[in-house]
Amino acid sequence: MGFRCGIVGLPNAGKSTIFNALTAATAEVASYPFCTIEPNVGIVPVPDERLDALARLNKPKKVTPSTLEFFDIAGLVKGASTGEGLGNQFLGHIRNVDAIAHVVRCFADMDIAHMYGTIDPRRDVEIIDTELILADLEAVDRRLDKVKRLLKVGEKGAAEESHLLEAIKECLGRGERGGKAITGGGRSFPLDLQLLTAKPIFYVANVDDPGRAEQNRYLKGLQELAQAEGTPVVVIAGKLEAEIAQLGKEEQEEFRRELGLVDSGLTRLIRVGYDILGLVTFFTTVNQDLRAWTVPRGTPALQAAGKIHSDMERGFIKAEVVSFEDLMRCGSEHVAKEKGLLKAQGKDYVVQDGDVIHFRFNV
Repeated sequence: MGFRCGIVGLPNAGKSTIFNALTAATAEVASYPFCTIEPNVGIVPVPDERLDALARLNKPKKVTPSTLEFFDIAGLVKGASTGEGLGNQFLGHIRNVDAIAHVVRCFADMDIAHMYGTIDPRRDVEIIDTELILADLEAVDRRLDKVKRLLKVGEKGAAEESHLLEAIKECLGRGERGGKAITGGGRSFPLDLQLLTAKPIFYVANVDDPGRAEQNRYLKGLQELAQAEGTPVVVIAGKLEAEIAQLGKEEQEEFRRELGLVDSGLTRLIRVGYDILGLVTFFTTVNQDLRAWTVPRGTPALQAAGKIHSDMERGFIKAEVVSFEDLMRCGSEHVAKEKGLLKAQGKDYVVQDGDVIHFRFNV
């Protein structure tokens, strides 16, 4: 699994439309709040031109891309953290994802009502942020009550966790994201404290016309806010992308060319998601199955082998590695080896994005 991404936003921001565009699924889309009662889940293959190139070079019997899991979570409203709308159950769904894609409405459409009457991306972002902060404050308070009881009985580590929780609470109380409480401090959250505001987040600006993005004042407002925060923005014309997703692959490419779209919304979203999560992709061919794998940046070869199979990790001997670029320039692994570009690496070798790896193991 590449990573799990939760799609959040206010009702009618276009979350389900964008979910459909990304997954070519058929989640119900309706112009009224709460049409998404359970989180729709879509697992999509990650488009990667390098995997396609390797398939043309090696002609394997099977090609398996890395995958990305999207959760389309029902629209949050002001007061969601205290049960407004459909309440806390949706905030609970977000706790299980690796990153949050916050869909922000940047289009005016008289046929699609905005529950707060006007189109205002800054206000919409603030509403969602506030609900996430309030939900986290509630979670931290519950955790503090538990830790204080452990402090009384002298539980090891309780004092340190109590200090950390108080720092997080103070940070949230100022209206800041919980992640700021540990930035640069060498501290980490308790593993089971899934703070919503500590998760990587990026904005998905849902526009009506990608060709007129520069004239879109709503988009400009969101981009100014995002720049001040240091939050990435992906611009997607949700309705248009959803329509394109229903076409065949060749028709999609032709349609995009006519519209002057360089790539798909999915490709741009994955690029940003991989970047903020620090993910890299490596490739293997085992039993004529060419496969892409996604791991965190900095993963050593031993752990990368374990992602494929525990036997590979347990009986690890070496990793034979060549970069995608070197392999394509050489035209074959045999030539790459002759030129000294295919190298034997040990278990501590840090896997790089685009590595093509053969793991040698013995169990």
